[in-house]
Amino acid sequence: MNEVEVLDISRDAIFTLLKVVTPLLLVALFIGLIVGIFQALTQIQEATLAFVPKIIGVFVAIILLFPFMLSQMKNLTEGLFDKIVSGG
Repeated sequence: MNEVEVLDISRDAIFTLLKVVTPLLLVALFIGLIVGIFQALTQIQEATLAFVPKIIGVFVAIILLFPFMLSQMKNLTEGLFDKIVSGG
């Protein structure tokens, strides 16, 4: 295994990570924005108010997006195993 193959594997792993995590981060960002606007409008400055909706939203997103996330990780793993079997 040379440097190019290591870089290819690393690049594929990073892109897979971004594809899997980005939807969850966007859900948390959107919910945080909505809660922040709500807090600014109502002047409720409770620090814990933002955490519960984010946790619930990310949990629901994980449940809904799990097939997509699993397929992305499965594709990466199968590609790695194919490279191992073929010897590079």
